[in-house]
Amino acid sequence: MSARSAPHASLVPASLAALLLAAPNTARATIIDPAGDFLPTYTGPKNPGLDVISADVTLGGGQFVLTATMAGQIAPLASSVPGALYVWGVDRGAGTQRFVAGTPSVGAGVSFDSVLILRLTGASTFNDLLTGTSTPLPAANLQINGATITAELPVSFAPSTGLAAQSYGFNLWPRSGAGGNDVIADFAPDAAVFTATQVPEPASLALLGGAVLGAAAFGRRRTSLA
Repeated sequence: MSARSAPHASLVPASLAALLLAAPNTARATIIDPAGDFLPTYTGPKNPGLDVISADVTLGGGQFVLTATMAGQIAPLASSVPGALYVWGVDRGAGTQRFVAGTPSVGAGVSFDSVLILRLTGASTFNDLLTGTSTPLPAANLQINGATITAELPVSFAPSTGLAAQSYGFNLWPRSGAGGNDVIADFAPDAAVFTATQVPEPASLALLGGAVLGAAAFGRRRTSLA
């Protein structure tokens, strides 16, 4: 009897392993940016609240969640640097390197065709640079917690210009205010864009969980019958 049990028992770990390997990869690809790396062309106040140290974007449930952490607290900027902005460049398929022609020339490798502008006042907007349209971001879609700023951008706000949503490119640059390239404090990442990490829908997670439990129950049943 014990000789017959062993093969059946080995079916359970194998089944679970196969299901787990098939599960969507939910590891977040976080961009790490060195502290204190203000652009040499930046002429604004070198406040740590404008210095990006990490950034990431996830995609799920019909929206992007854009998260960034600074080297210092963000809220005090409302009084110390009242014009501060956090700008996410979005390349939906027709992005170009728009900063390289400016003075000073910066942002090589940073392509975008629209921008999500996050303001400390909460009056944030998604600006389509191809059509010239601006869509207000609901105030509830922006959260500031210490040194971290998070925004929820519905995919419907950012229609494709050639790329699927999961292939959109993103780059973050804080600014000390509106103006030329010299008020751009930092890029994250430098000289590149990055794509969002897709997260599984709740329904997919439920199906996966049911399959795993079913496989485990099947394995236990076959072992007991053996």
